[in-house]
Amino acid sequence: MTVEKSVEELHHVSDPDAMGALGARLGRVLRAGDLVILTGPLGAGKTTLTRGIGEGLGVRGPVQSPTFVLARTHPSLVGGAPLVHVDAYRLDGPDELDDLDLDFEGSVVVAEWGAGIVDTRTDWIEIVIERPVGADDPDPVFDGNAPQAGKGAAAEMEDWSQTLIEPRRITVNGYGPRWAGGVLG
Repeated sequence: MTVEKSVEELHHVSDPDAMGALGARLGRVLRAGDLVILTGPLGAGKTTLTRGIGEGLGVRGPVQSPTFVLARTHPSLVGGAPLVHVDAYRLDGPDELDDLDLDFEGSVVVAEWGAGIVDTRTDWIEIVIERPVGADDPDPVFDGNAPQAGKGAAAEMEDWSQTLIEPRRITVNGYGPRWAGGVLG
């Protein structure tokens, strides 16, 4: 099944607080059945964005990287949809994702490293987070093809507290009729 991109929005964030605020904004428009795929190199801010989404949804925290458990469910504190936060890095394909028995229809699912894993949806959001290359450059070049880091303890660097604070370019792609009018507009 091929689903055409409905919308592409570009956002720039200057620091982890701005990344969290963007996530909170997104969380306020998400509802049960929505899927968000996060793509970006290690340390780009995927978990920071997901924390913001959790804040916007009003779910129980703390929202942490699910690297070692593959998926964490955060129940709503406000009667809304729960957040299911997935780390798809170690999954080999859609069958392994299906084995996790996630409640896609009753939850908001955010999948880090999820590109290519979820292929049967009619609507979803893909968010690509790019880090600059060349920090001294006043107009940094963003590299969306930066190498993806390995597994394990290095994944803990996703928290920006361990990295230099550099701006990020966020591309929000909405697919399917749900997002035809825009995501964050």
